[in-house]
Amino acid sequence: MFSKSTKFNVLLAAAALAPSLAFAHTGVGQTVGFLHGFSHPVSGLDHVLAMVLVGLIAWQIGGRALWLVPLTFVSVMAIGGALGMMGIALPFVEAGIALSVIVLGAVVALGIQAPVAIAAAVVGLFAIFHGHAHGSEMPAAAGGVAYAAGFMLATAALNLAGIGLGYLIGKVSERRGAVIARSAGGIAALAGVALLTGLV
Repeated sequence: MFSKSTKFNVLLAAAALAPSLAFAHTGVGQTVGFLHGFSHPVSGLDHVLAMVLVGLIAWQIGGRALWLVPLTFVSVMAIGGALGMMGIALPFVEAGIALSVIVLGAVVALGIQAPVAIAAAVVGLFAIFHGHAHGSEMPAAAGGVAYAAGFMLATAALNLAGIGLGYLIGKVSERRGAVIARSAGGIAALAGVALLTGLV
């Protein structure tokens, strides 16, 4: 069973994201923008892996990290998205995204228990690249605010999926759960290497 604080944090995140959903359905253009934004993070393996890994890292650290690490990722990603929408160039975006999968996968694989501030700083650094990719690939006809709401909501959902996956893995048993989580992190890191080298 989830603790009361975990249930509260999940409900708080859902409540915070609900206004974005409501705003995205105010008209056809806004709805299309929202749908494009929402589909962007879930349509690429690199984005999915990184965002689920952020949730796994939050679960691995526990405590305040359960909400602070994903919140940092989504917030900083929004800044990167704004830069991309404004056409402000950012070097090494694709390499940064692939490196995020490698580094975050390695953190999970090695079971690193970083302080919350360091974990938030690391995911925030990589969030800039993910956000820039989302923003720079926004369709010309999409509404910027609705599009941003879509990719932020999808990202938060993937982060929550990672936290949920962590809890499910932990239910297996303390010993086996750690092995499964670390194996998943290792596989993700290898996938990141394949992305970086162009094999995927």
